[in-house]
Amino acid sequence: MGKTLAPLVLCAAVALCHSRSVTVSRGPLLRVEGQPLSVRCDVSEYEGPREQDFEWTVTRGKESIKVISTFDDRFTDRSLLERTRSGDVSLSRLADSAVELRIREAQVSDSATYRCSTPSTDSVISGNYNADVQLQVVPNSLIVAPDAPNPVLREGGSVRLLCNVSRNFMEGIYLSLTWSVKKASSLLEDLLTFGPDLGVTVGDGYTPRYTDGGMRLEMGNGVSHSLVLSGATPADQGMYVCTARLWTREQGAWNRVQEKTVEMGEVSVTPAASSLGVQVQDDSTLSAGETLLLTCSVSADASVDLEVSWLMNGSRLLARLSRDGVLTNASDAVDARRLGKWDFQLKVHGVELSDAGLYACKAGAWVQRDAGRWYRAAEKTSDPVRVHVIKLNPNYTVVLSSSANAKFPGDPTELECKAVNVSNLRGGRLGVSWLYRGVQAGDVPGSAHAIASLDENGNLVPGKTYKSRVEAGLVTVTRTEPSAFRLRLLHTRDADSGEYTCAVSAWVPSRHGNWKRVAEHVTPALKVGFANKRPVLNVAARRLREASAAGSTFEMSCHAVQVQHLPPGAAVSILVWSEKSVGSPGRKLASLDPEMVLQQDDRDVALVKSGKNEFRFRIQAVQVTDRGFYWCEMKAWTRQPGEDWVETAKGESNKVQIDFIHKGPTFDVSISSDAASVFPWETVKMECDVGVSGTSPTADDVAYEMKWFLSRLRGSNSPSLLAGMDRWGVVKKAPRNDSSDCSLERLGPRRFSLNVHSTQDSDAGDYHCTATPWIRSTATGLWSKAPEVSSQRVFLNVKFALWDSMKLPLLYGVCASVTVGVVSLVLGLVCAHCCCKTTTPTPRSRNKLMELEMD
Repeated sequence: MGKTLAPLVLCAAVALCHSRSVTVSRGPLLRVEGQPLSVRCDVSEYEGPREQDFEWTVTRGKESIKVISTFDDRFTDRSLLERTRSGDVSLSRLADSAVELRIREAQVSDSATYRCSTPSTDSVISGNYNADVQLQVVPNSLIVAPDAPNPVLREGGSVRLLCNVSRNFMEGIYLSLTWSVKKASSLLEDLLTFGPDLGVTVGDGYTPRYTDGGMRLEMGNGVSHSLVLSGATPADQGMYVCTARLWTREQGAWNRVQEKTVEMGEVSVTPAASSLGVQVQDDSTLSAGETLLLTCSVSADASVDLEVSWLMNGSRLLARLSRDGVLTNASDAVDARRLGKWDFQLKVHGVELSDAGLYACKAGAWVQRDAGRWYRAAEKTSDPVRVHVIKLNPNYTVVLSSSANAKFPGDPTELECKAVNVSNLRGGRLGVSWLYRGVQAGDVPGSAHAIASLDENGNLVPGKTYKSRVEAGLVTVTRTEPSAFRLRLLHTRDADSGEYTCAVSAWVPSRHGNWKRVAEHVTPALKVGFANKRPVLNVAARRLREASAAGSTFEMSCHAVQVQHLPPGAAVSILVWSEKSVGSPGRKLASLDPEMVLQQDDRDVALVKSGKNEFRFRIQAVQVTDRGFYWCEMKAWTRQPGEDWVETAKGESNKVQIDFIHKGPTFDVSISSDAASVFPWETVKMECDVGVSGTSPTADDVAYEMKWFLSRLRGSNSPSLLAGMDRWGVVKKAPRNDSSDCSLERLGPRRFSLNVHSTQDSDAGDYHCTATPWIRSTATGLWSKAPEVSSQRVFLNVKFALWDSMKLPLLYGVCASVTVGVVSLVLGLVCAHCCCKTTTPTPRSRNKLMELEMD
């Protein structure tokens, strides 16, 4: 009894764990004759081999017919052998546990109950081993007969796509209708789909058109259905197709059971551009001031509205007349209007020479789209016509003469420019421009400069070079008559000698209310120079007292050695210059103007007049900084009563040199350090001693400016400034980013120290110092700066205690690693002992079908 009970308990346990389940498509299934169909069968929760076998049988009433099997080729009934051999009835394996029964062309006689069975591979019978589904095949009664649409329509027109559909009504079968179009070589595009649930689906890209009413669905009497496309564009042409589909509702989703597609016909759209024509009348020639009339004739389809623009020289827009008759972009002299439905006119009042050119008419055709909106369907520009404008410019001749010529520098000069034989001015005005061109050596003309001009309104416009003289009233330009002008130089200078020309311009009023220059005549050049010979002033400098050493006196004289052709009453001025070396920038020391007013710098210098056209210059207590070259600049001046002085001549003397040997002290600097290597956070001290050789000044007569530098890269030529002390003892330190700091200390008259506190590794490098001596003169008490001297470099090394900083972290790391290793080993042993067991696999039968055992 015990031996019998054990297998029963084992079988019950297995039955609880595994229960075979065979499922097929949920029915009843409704299909259409002539259409393909498929029925799926799945098995799950089974034992035995992974790949399962299937058998299909069909039942009509009490008759049962074997259809097809996956493992028995002789399973099929004799009545179905021909259909299985031709592939009309076939079985396709979708997976190890799923197959699909397929019928290529369903027949009405295929209506029956279909059963899918799976032979058992289980050790215990449990669950279901077959499943049934009801299939009904109805006759094919769907007929699609569309009406051919209008094959050609104009842009903006409408097309009706009529599709007639008839079928036998069958409960559970629903209809959908789709309108599509194929454009050129592109794929079929769906326009709109109606059904199968009485809903409307609009194709991609056609939603805005459907929303605006450009595509609408018109349902007929249940048989005829139309899709109307309005506002057609060239993009709408193509082959239109009507597709009818039958659907069933299975397991909450729509399943298509039949589809029939029929071409409705080819539709082409004639673009508006093909009928658009634009033409302007022939070339025209007219005189300036006349009115230009141009007519544009447009031909187009009657359904379009026109917008016309007038262009000049291809790009300049003169006027635009919108389709609503609104004129834009037109000026006061330009007018455009519509003469009729197809004719447009351009009118230009008072044409000028600038109005000559190529004129064209550009017409735009607008077509009304859905919802009353318009769009530009086409645009075309006419061939340009040339407009010639002939104008007689004002004619005149310009004469330039001199009414007053200067005899000496400072005298006035007057020039007169006159336009004669003026004709065709017709209410215009004349303006003048005065030009000057200097004459270089060898009578070679130089560059031209604008002096001043009078514009068409009589406004005075000074040139850039003469602006200050014009604003000061030294140069005037006036109109003496309507066609005569005068230039007056109040004080003629040497630089004013040269060639003068005048240009007279003719201005006429334009149609915009402005003045336009239409002509300009320039006179030949007129040479202007002084009536008498040019003044000559030569100057010589002579050393009177030699400066042999610092503190001595230097004295020189400046006198005019040659004076010729100076005007009566001329006065002389003197200016003393100095420079360190030949070619270096000069410096003004002292001067006497024509009225003998002295001007000098802060130095103790003297400049006095010692005779006629002779002056004396003196420097007391010459210093080292006074060495260089000295010379004089003498000028001759003239002045009219009540006016300013005017320069007439100028001369420069030779250069006199002050060059004595200065025997002063020689300085050097040495640097030392109390330690060559330090540890971090220690303090290091460096000293700099200034040595003096030669004549040594007293401690009160010398001061030192000290600077300390650090080069972090050994041998670098770009040291950084650490700190400095000026000659008054004021300390300035550079900003630091480190925790270390530095301080300066004066240990004696020529002894200085630098202390670096709390040194860091960034403080290592080459250190050196520089000293700039400042020496006070015993004669004048003035301080002078001596050349800077620099010390040699000393290297400071900052040691880093590697072992002291690393031994504690290394000890902690070793201890942590050992602890983690021991814990991991113990945890691995515990898991291996508790969780791992040895199991003996049960041998599996190789037979695909197992014999059933029953107690």
